[in-house]
Amino acid sequence: MIEKVLIANRGEIAVRIIRACREMGIETVAVYSEADKEALHTQLADEAICIGPAPSSESYLSMERIISATLVSGADAIHPGFGFLSENSKFAELCEQCNITFIGPDSSVIRKMGNKQEARNTMVAANVPVIPGSKEPVYDAAAGAETAEKIGYPVIVKAALGGGGKGMRVAETAEEFENSFNTAQKETKMAFGDDTMYIEHFVQHPRHIEFQILADKYGNVIHLGERDCSVQRNHQKMIEESPSVALSEELRTKMGEAAVKAAKAAQYSNAGTIEFLLEKNGNFYFMEMNTRIQVEHPVTEWVTGIDLIKEQISIADGRKLNYIQEDVKITGHAIECRINAENPKKNFRPSPGAITDMYLPGGKGVRIDSAIYSGYTVTPYYDSMLAKLIVHAKNRKEAIRKMRSALGEVIIEGIDTNVDYQYEILHHPDFESGDIDIEFIERL
Repeated sequence: MIEKVLIANRGEIAVRIIRACREMGIETVAVYSEADKEALHTQLADEAICIGPAPSSESYLSMERIISATLVSGADAIHPGFGFLSENSKFAELCEQCNITFIGPDSSVIRKMGNKQEARNTMVAANVPVIPGSKEPVYDAAAGAETAEKIGYPVIVKAALGGGGKGMRVAETAEEFENSFNTAQKETKMAFGDDTMYIEHFVQHPRHIEFQILADKYGNVIHLGERDCSVQRNHQKMIEESPSVALSEELRTKMGEAAVKAAKAAQYSNAGTIEFLLEKNGNFYFMEMNTRIQVEHPVTEWVTGIDLIKEQISIADGRKLNYIQEDVKITGHAIECRINAENPKKNFRPSPGAITDMYLPGGKGVRIDSAIYSGYTVTPYYDSMLAKLIVHAKNRKEAIRKMRSALGEVIIEGIDTNVDYQYEILHHPDFESGDIDIEFIERL
């Protein structure tokens, strides 16, 4: 039985995990950098250990320091949250070697699904729909151009390893290809230390639809419905909702079955996400698998009533799933807005600094996941997300109204935020009608 969990993360997700552990009667250990000494997660955990200076490379990305903190504290499990080391197969393997329970999938699965080319090949073998693309890694522009001609333009050049929108470039024509490939490859090498690329047909004006899955170690796999994550900027999600207005019941069933099939093909266990691109004609394609908890997991928790963090811990502890597919019922509609410390009027420039005053909304059907407080200093070292505001109502129209009301109550003084920008999106006619795709923000 897991008795003490070290959270290898910071911010709101660390707080979220601590709260779930408390409810399960599990002790918690927080780790923090010198910049995060006064962070909320360090105050809420049963223990807190400093693991290094502010730069994440010397703290939250230091595998050795995190493993050492785990051993010193006597924790028997690590929850990686999202970001940082959450999808690092080497870190998961270190945990396995040190007899520390990694709250996530096996290292071999993370390695396989983290390589986009290998993940793609796995899905092809399992008859999960994939976007037409290269079957082998591509290392130079000349070979890439030949592949692009066979696939058909437009194409997108992607990093085989990595994510977060880095190492991606679109080539509309053969004339654009060489420059797009070289630019993407250079960015990939700088960001991930690897120059392996692959090429896909570029799906125009798609929606980004992802299915939440849960899988135990005994081969049981279920999905918890979809999230529509089409409102995004530079491949970074801004607003997520569930269910998607674009899916009929027939299409939802078809995509859900494909997601379960994908997880089984990967021999997956724990919580994960199968991400698809959905065309307007109803065709959908596997894009990638996230082998961790997602930022937007509260949206699914609202509409299903299932606590995903608790399920993660339970599965890692060797227990069978608490649910079968027939138990999963989608009720109402949920929307999440990511509140960031940034200035949309100045090209979304980050806005670190001290929060001098704040008020966050509440009430029936309103949830805040955050780690900020009045007097808290937002540092320039990490992601700019301050809070997640999530609402739930009986239908999409009411959920939009509730989110507008909640955003209108948010007060965060001392720094810039994207609250007003989100408020404007919630009033846009295309968002109201559900006529959105991943290029929606670019058209504003």
